[in-house]
Order: sequence, then C-alpha cells, then structure tokens
Amino acid sequence: MTSPDPGWLLLVVSLPSTSATARMRIWRALKALGCAALRDGAYLLPTQAGHAQSLQALADECHREAGTAWLMTVAPHTPDQAHAWRKLFDRAEAYAELRRSWQTLNRGLAAMSPPDLARLQRKVQREFDALRAVDFFPGDARLEAEAACSELSRRIAGLLAPDEPQQSPGPLPRLDPADYQGRTWATRRRLWVDRVASAWLIRRFIDHDARFQWLEKPSDCPKHALGFDFDGATFTHVGERVTFETLMASFGLDSDPGLGRLAGLVHVLDAGGDPVPEAAGFEAMMAGARERLADDDALLAEISRVLDSLHAHFTREAQRVSDKGPSR
Repeated sequence: MTSPDPGWLLLVVSLPSTSATARMRIWRALKALGCAALRDGAYLLPTQAGHAQSLQALADECHREAGTAWLMTVAPHTPDQAHAWRKLFDRAEAYAELRRSWQTLNRGLAAMSPPDLARLQRKVQREFDALRAVDFFPGDARLEAEAACSELSRRIAGLLAPDEPQQSPGPLPRLDPADYQGRTWATRRRLWVDRVASAWLIRRFIDHDARFQWLEKPSDCPKHALGFDFDGATFTHVGERVTFETLMASFGLDSDPGLGRLAGLVHVLDAGGDPVPEAAGFEAMMAGARERLADDDALLAEISRVLDSLHAHFTREAQRVSDKGPSR
C-alpha cells in the first residue's frame, strides 16, 4: 500500500552570474538536504520536520546575494505525478553504490593498520547515516544496506580486536576500592584505547599499587588476577558500557565530571557513538605511541601522562561551567 502523500515544498532560486561561490554553496546545501532538481533552479523536497526552515534559510541567503527565491507548497495533480515525484527520491541505486564500495573495501581490510581500520569504520557509518538521512521513502534497499553496513562494521571490529569482549547484561554492584588494593590486574597485550584508559583509571583512582600483567590471550589470565576488557573478565563491557565506564560505575567514580568527559572519548573510540572533539587527536597520538613503543608498560606510562592532562582539562572546564551557574 502506498503511504499518504507527504506534502511537498518547492524552492525556485536564481542568482546573478557573478555569484559563482554562493551558487556552489547553495547547491551543496540543497544536495545535502536531499532535494530533487526539477530543472535548473527548481528544487523539490517532501514536507518533513525542519525542511521548510532549511529551505527558507537558503532562500534568505539567495536574497542576501542579490538573487531571487520563492519557497512554496505544491501538490501533484494526478496519482501518476505523485508517483513520479516519489521516484525522484528513490535511493536504491545510491544504496547499491555504497554496498559495491563496501565490497571493494572488504577485500583489503586484512592489510590495514588498526588506526586506518578505526577511521574506515567511522567513515562507513557516516556514509550510511548521510544517505539514510535523505531517504524519505525507505524500502528494501535501505534494509539491505543496513545489513551490509553492520556486517562490514563487525568484520572491522573483529580485526581491530579479535578478543574484544561482547556486551554482557546485568546490574553493576557498587564495590569498595579498599578491597582491591595491591592487586594484580590483567588484560590483553598491545594496549588500545579502552584497555590503556582502564589501566590508567585503575592505578590512578582505584588501586594505586596495582600491578599489571599483559596477556597474549585471555585464557592466560592467572586465577588470582583481576581480568579486565575481555570476555569472562571480572570487569568488561556491561550493557552499553565499555570497560572504562564499567569500572567507573563499579567503584563510584561516575560523579567525577572530568572522568565523565574522558568516558565519552573512550566510548566513541571503542564502540562508536556521538562525536567527541578530542577523540581524533587522542586516537592519532595513541596510534603513534603504539608505533614507537612495543612495551606495554612504557605505553601505559606515556599515555597515562596524556590522560592525566585531559582529566585536568576536562575537570577545569566542568568547574568553569559550574561557576557560571544556570543561564538566565
């Protein structure tokens, strides 16, 4: 069954020939919105949340550039015309092109470095999200692309961390750090973001005398050691939390605003999510340190200084916000 007609917006624009830069800027904005060009200067868009405001903003920009713009609501005269308008927004070929590009990428994944894999994983997700945002009449092509995107992301995640822990359900009991002093903590060797941040958190906030053992594989974990960030470990991913967040919640550290900001950075680099401005820089620094330092103790020592500085910075920022108080 065909869904009800969504209502339509038509923007007709004209810019002076001297406004080449403005013309390109507006064209790119129209493309990003997912508009269909009926002809040069006439752009169609279904009436959905925010579309009218976005098109009006572009109309206003045209006027500022000494051009003309008319934004109007329009309606198809016949069912055939309504169908033709919807077909203008058929994204099936765009989804197919994405899937073809992902198949090509898939063949070269094994040869890529971890930082390149992590960047590729975010790029693939961004591409899919951008197309999905302008898919106003989704169908089977979107479902097929979603499955392909998930499969590619899973393969990349497997290559990034073959022993990466799976999410486990269940509540987190509150633990007393006094019961966890002078212990041996163990995780997988060749530290990456969640493991190195968790090790820093343990030594800095939980067990100041912690000793670390870096494992070739999780099954090497000694019985007396507290494992973290692998399946079956004492502390690992729980629900949506990565190991760093699990440790924070378990030991009552989740009220620390500086750690909260760090947790967002660790989470997005380990599991994805909302962008964090400092994440790309930290990832680049971490990748460079891993290239230089083969010893995990040396790597932890170097990254710990960075995490100390980030924590101080985030704490100070949070304090400044708190001192300003609520906006009036």
